[in-house]
Formats: sequence, C-alpha cells, structure tokens
Amino acid sequence: MIKVYEFLANGFEEIEALAPVDILRRGGVNVKTVSITGSEYAESAHGVSVKADLRFENVNDFEDAELLFMPGGMPGATNLNKHKELRELLLKHHEQGKYIGAICAAPMVLGSLGIVKGKKATCYPGFEKFLEGAEYTAELCTVDGNIITGKGPAASFAYGLTLLEKLTSKGTAEEVKAGMLINETQETN
Repeated sequence: MIKVYEFLANGFEEIEALAPVDILRRGGVNVKTVSITGSEYAESAHGVSVKADLRFENVNDFEDAELLFMPGGMPGATNLNKHKELRELLLKHHEQGKYIGAICAAPMVLGSLGIVKGKKATCYPGFEKFLEGAEYTAELCTVDGNIITGKGPAASFAYGLTLLEKLTSKGTAEEVKAGMLINETQETN
C-alpha cells in the first residue's frame, strides 16, 4: 500500500492539512499525520487542536514514504522550517526522487532548502520571495518533477486530488472527486 506522511506544526492551516488527508484516504492511500510539536497534538492557526497519528520522534524512519507533505498556515510554515530533523528528512527524500508536497506558505521550506531551485512552484501570494530560484506560477497547483505545490486554502481540494492522481491514477482521483461532489454547485436563495 502507498504510504504518505503529513507533518503538522503548531499554527498549521486546517483545511490545507485535513482536506488532502481526507482525499488521499478516500483514494486508498495510507496517510499518517505526524506532529513535530513534541506532543501528539498540534494546534492550528485558528485554535483547533488536532491529534496526530504519530509523533516525529517516535518514527524510526520514513523510508517507506512515497510522499512527504506539509500544510501551510502561519506560524505553522515557519515552525516546519525550523525543525532540523524534518529539513534533513525532506532533503534525503528529495535526493531519492520521491514526491514532496507543500501548500500555501509551506513551500518556503522547500525554497530555504534549495529544493525548488530551477523548478516551477506556487504558493500563497507574497511568499514567492521565499521560493529561492524557482519560477513562480501563481497556479492553484503546480507539479514539476517530484515537487507538488499548492497556492493556498482554496486550492486544498485541487491539491489533494493532484497528490492522489500522482500517487495512484487519474481514474482514482476522478472517482474521489465525483464522490465528494466537488464539481457540483449549490443554488443560493
């Protein structure tokens, strides 16, 4: 089974963290949320406390991962960027050519590591200055090789579906999209 880890720091953006996890799990992907806070809990940017599946320090290794990804939010992205062991893990994962995802402010971590240098990437407007050496696309989602970036909260569904398609198939992503009624609109009175 495909294995994915999502890293949660205090100050993460809720929809960017939970929507992709939901979408991936609906598509049959084994996703584990990993707290880097030193606790099994992480508090979102808007005060929502979430219990992660794992604590970073309790995972022996992440070698079985096909994708590592990070939600944005502030100061969540800054806290992710300060976590030395996570930074080392992302570099190692990138060197192996495996998928790395980041949305909203979190692509700043990839920029600080030099991972997006020479690649196309997107992020929350204003954070493109942290994408050192990248070509900023301003798209909802951008895929360049093994790097998958998303723009912000409104991109959470598109981002999750893009991750799912890359890990499984376009058909699986389309099935999940249809099942979630993502293309439907509601009439307002």
